[in-house]
Amino acid sequence: MINTLVDNIKKTNAPIVVGLDPMLNYMPEHIVKKAFAEYGETLEGVAEAVWQYNKGIIDATYDLIPAVKPQIAMYEQFGIEGLKAYKRTCDYAKEKDLVVIGDIKRGDIGSTSAAYATGHVGKVKIGNNTFVPFNEDFVTVNPYLGTDGVKPFVDVCKEENKGIFVLVKTSNPSSGEFQDRLIDGRPLYEWVGEKVVEWGSEHMGNDYSYVGAVVGATYPEMGKILRKQMPKTFILVPGYGAQGGKGKDLVHFFNEDGLGAIINSSRGIIAAYKQEAYAKFGAEGYADASRAAVKDMILDISQAIESR
Repeated sequence: MINTLVDNIKKTNAPIVVGLDPMLNYMPEHIVKKAFAEYGETLEGVAEAVWQYNKGIIDATYDLIPAVKPQIAMYEQFGIEGLKAYKRTCDYAKEKDLVVIGDIKRGDIGSTSAAYATGHVGKVKIGNNTFVPFNEDFVTVNPYLGTDGVKPFVDVCKEENKGIFVLVKTSNPSSGEFQDRLIDGRPLYEWVGEKVVEWGSEHMGNDYSYVGAVVGATYPEMGKILRKQMPKTFILVPGYGAQGGKGKDLVHFFNEDGLGAIINSSRGIIAAYKQEAYAKFGAEGYADASRAAVKDMILDISQAIESR
């Protein structure tokens, strides 16, 4: 699947991923009202609104982008109905030939980690039948429990030709409380990056490993170090736009071939219509606003890469 992701990026010339992180206050009123009119002010109603909102954004952007990244917590907050919307969103994105990165941030050990891996990137056998529960192409994984928590994902990904992105240096302000702590003279995130390379060596694609890394856009200097440390690792970079990252800050996340990184923007795209720059589209044109925001993001990043 890493080869497919790379091919999609080359085809679209857009090393970006749209984060489908729906919140009620992001969704236009007309979508919510229609869903509530049909299902009531219920969990089913919210889930329908989420699905219709996501569908509109996917329909408006799928020809411009290589991938989407739904954040599962935004769906889990609405219970089983929310998870149904998550599954529906993943399936629809795949119908549009988009790579799906499930932002699930799971991390446990042994059979528990294996169960997470099976549910999200694997298959489960029930009697004589085999089912694919969520069927994402990649998932994000928390490595805090070490190899015991990561290897079950790698094992399933090998079987299914899928991949993971391991949290290495995250974009949130307090990430340094643990991730920047020095261990034998080196910050913890460098030690994690070293393990990502090791895990990835067991599952390689044509040019890049199926084991990627998450490194926040808000720490470009650290990204530069990690890029050198992990030359064959694809880096998922959150923090563009709403969290402050811009194209000029992100050039060091890419290799000399212009590949090796995919930049995520969530509310900067899916709630673009709320921004002054895209206000002309209005709430009814929220999907068109998202398309315009995607085009601007692609231009920003491509110009930065070309001018480095």
